[in-house]
Amino acid sequence: MYNLLDEPWIPVRWGPDAPDGEPPDRVGLREALLRSQDIAGLAVAEPPAHAALLRVLYALAARVTGLDEAGPGNWYRRREVIGDAGRFPAAGVASYFAPRADRFFLYDPDRGRPWMQDIRLAHQCDPVKTAGVNKLIVTRPSGNNHAWFRHGSDARPDLPTAPEAVLNLLVWHYYGPSGRCSAREVNGVKSASTTAGPLRTAMSYHPEGASLFETLLAGLVPPKVTVRRTQDLCPWETAELPDPEELPAPPTGPCARLTACSQHALLLEPGGERGEVVQDAFITWAYRSGRIERDDDYLIWQISKQGNRYPRPADSQRALWRDLDALLLHRMTEDDGPQRPAVFDSAEELGEWPLRVRALGFEQEGQAKDTQFVEGSTPAVLGHAEELKASVRPAVARLRQYGELYGRRLDRAVKRAWAAYVDDAKADGGTWSAEAAARYWPGAEAEFWARFRRLDRTSRTLGGGLDLDTTRSAFLRLAETSFDTVTASVTRTLRGAKAVSDARIELYGGRRRNR
Repeated sequence: MYNLLDEPWIPVRWGPDAPDGEPPDRVGLREALLRSQDIAGLAVAEPPAHAALLRVLYALAARVTGLDEAGPGNWYRRREVIGDAGRFPAAGVASYFAPRADRFFLYDPDRGRPWMQDIRLAHQCDPVKTAGVNKLIVTRPSGNNHAWFRHGSDARPDLPTAPEAVLNLLVWHYYGPSGRCSAREVNGVKSASTTAGPLRTAMSYHPEGASLFETLLAGLVPPKVTVRRTQDLCPWETAELPDPEELPAPPTGPCARLTACSQHALLLEPGGERGEVVQDAFITWAYRSGRIERDDDYLIWQISKQGNRYPRPADSQRALWRDLDALLLHRMTEDDGPQRPAVFDSAEELGEWPLRVRALGFEQEGQAKDTQFVEGSTPAVLGHAEELKASVRPAVARLRQYGELYGRRLDRAVKRAWAAYVDDAKADGGTWSAEAAARYWPGAEAEFWARFRRLDRTSRTLGGGLDLDTTRSAFLRLAETSFDTVTASVTRTLRGAKAVSDARIELYGGRRRNR
């Protein structure tokens, strides 16, 4: 009943040279790997589901290629041989899936091991108080929550299809909230509190090639020499389900870190004749106490003022180009700004592939509040990382700094103009601020990429040939144009014209204070 190896549930985009006329728009896990060279990329609409599915596919790609261990031989050379072959080995795919096919059933009441689920929830949770399918599908309103994308009723929900349910199952494993959840009783003790998922609030960055094959191979990170596949297990590979009363075991290698760090336990109930829809869901905590250490090779890591390491959060107001220098450039010292995702260190070795950067995230709070999906993509810039010599790196950072500088100044200017116009120093100029940002940032992004492409990567020109004066003037003009457009409606009155004129100085740094 509905085995994820062969049932079509993964939405894909096929490349122009894909055979078979009109290939299906969804594939199973087996076909996703075997035909990855013909697939241009995943067509998952929700960024958090896309990021979660990529991690599962990374783990499977590592397994079928033998790149889940450091040896034998040089890991980079072995990956190069697979890259030259242009496809994942069919023998490796077959030998991995054949003995584990029964672990990929979406529903498995007989054997008791449905994929990425805990069958014990059927009797450890109250069957009358299930989470329901509206809670499972993260874009639906449930309970007393406000409607986000659509209206719905918990009493008579639209049953999601199995493919939709699987993708949302993954979102819960990686982005699930902390706080109250459905009660789960284990050994006579009932509790209803869970910890946030490993990617909650974080922005995830992935190298992306011309095909799914290139994307998955570029997304692999070389494991430490101590990693053993017999210990570095994915959830569907373990002999037993984890003990919910024991402290969660830390991952011992990349495959466990990619797939086995969930703090949530879920169980889907099948509907329809063969499970083509899901009619109900249990969602609760996976461990009574403790948390798996948060670590991930696809996040930008920052250090707080208190010295704590944390991932850069997803921000729907922040364009991807503003993170480019943090993504491409190595830190010179431990104190030299954010730490870029570890995956880019190994992806750069595939210099002959034109790799883009795909950013995927979910702007949300640690507990229940979800704000907005976040997604972005760069041109094929990853190959430039080796070309960015020490003399050019400051130019990339300066480009980003100028763009952000005049964005901040524009925000201060329009807020000051609004406060002066309404004669209230505490007035909220959010409307003007949002409109100014919507006008400035797209132009700033275009300006950034245009100047980035013109940088001299030969080290023959000081600073990559970036003209600081014209660069500064270009971003300033964008800020001036946005400011003038947003404030134009009030300049017809004397008070409005004075407010706008006085606030305009913020674009140039504000008035200097006498010491």
